[in-house]
Amino acid sequence: MTDHKTSIAVSFQSVSRHYGAVKAVDNVSFDILDGEFFAMLGPSGSGKTTCLRLIAGFEQPTEGTVAIHGKPMMGVPPYDRDVNTVFQDYALFPHMTVLENVGYGLMIKKVPSAERNKRAQEMLDMVALGSFGARKPSQLSGGQRQRVALARALVNRPSVLLLDEPLGALDLKLREQMQVELKAIQRQVGITFIYVTHDQGEALSMSDRIAVFNHGKIEQLAAPQELYERPRTAFVAGFVGVSNLLTPEVAQRLTGINASCSIRPEKIQLQPANSAIPAANAGRAMSVQGTVESVLYLGAGSRYEVALQGGGELTVMQQNSESGFRPAQGEPVLLWWNGSDLLRLQD
Repeated sequence: MTDHKTSIAVSFQSVSRHYGAVKAVDNVSFDILDGEFFAMLGPSGSGKTTCLRLIAGFEQPTEGTVAIHGKPMMGVPPYDRDVNTVFQDYALFPHMTVLENVGYGLMIKKVPSAERNKRAQEMLDMVALGSFGARKPSQLSGGQRQRVALARALVNRPSVLLLDEPLGALDLKLREQMQVELKAIQRQVGITFIYVTHDQGEALSMSDRIAVFNHGKIEQLAAPQELYERPRTAFVAGFVGVSNLLTPEVAQRLTGINASCSIRPEKIQLQPANSAIPAANAGRAMSVQGTVESVLYLGAGSRYEVALQGGGELTVMQQNSESGFRPAQGEPVLLWWNGSDLLRLQD
């Protein structure tokens, strides 16, 4: 028997999908492991949804091979693939009850009624909607409808579940709640979740690994912490979280490094102008004087835009604490950071 975590659920080998002159997916290769929560993250038009459609069978590659559990999928129709898709718009049947919606795929497969209802009810219990089976979709909230769509996709026991921006229609509070629930459900059922989103917070909070897409290619594929702490390119640094991107000229002036660099706003410390850097950090710190241009109060923290002596500016994020230094707009400040927090980027 293959080891669950190292066997490959989905494999892309030199896959391209072109629409005339447009390269929606451009020579992409990667593997998704069995039981992994894998996110494809990127802006609109970056190629992530096309990759999802290639796995589902709604599209065919122009070049290359998409394989599911080692079997090439060229020419295999969507209904013959061991995958199911959850869409943003839920696509529930309004005239059916919740239980009938969940059991619909089993009915198509001619699963006997008693077995069908039993499995559909088990799925509703798992998504915390056990008592909602007799209701119609119109009687449910957006979050509840999303759970029904999830139960309907999982009831067929696919080996791979595809999720296309499934939380996009929900408000922020509900979206955050559903992120926690989705991750818990994925752990419970143990199948591969492939999740498409343009929301980096969503991808960081739920995924085992993330592929960041840009112009049909993968810029970086890594675990969330690696992606955030060690972005390889300016695009990844700017798209995943907030980052200060330094041109080679500015980096050379501030740090002596003649290359594109990035530093996260929360890695920069603020102190009164001309004060001394703490002795424990002095040996490895880089520093610059500046003036606070604007302060944005965000509750738990504040965001400062600081104009630097000699030109350029840096964004700084600081926790708001009673004892902390909280400069006002127009105040001169010292900024410093540990040298190891400044990242040299690939062009």
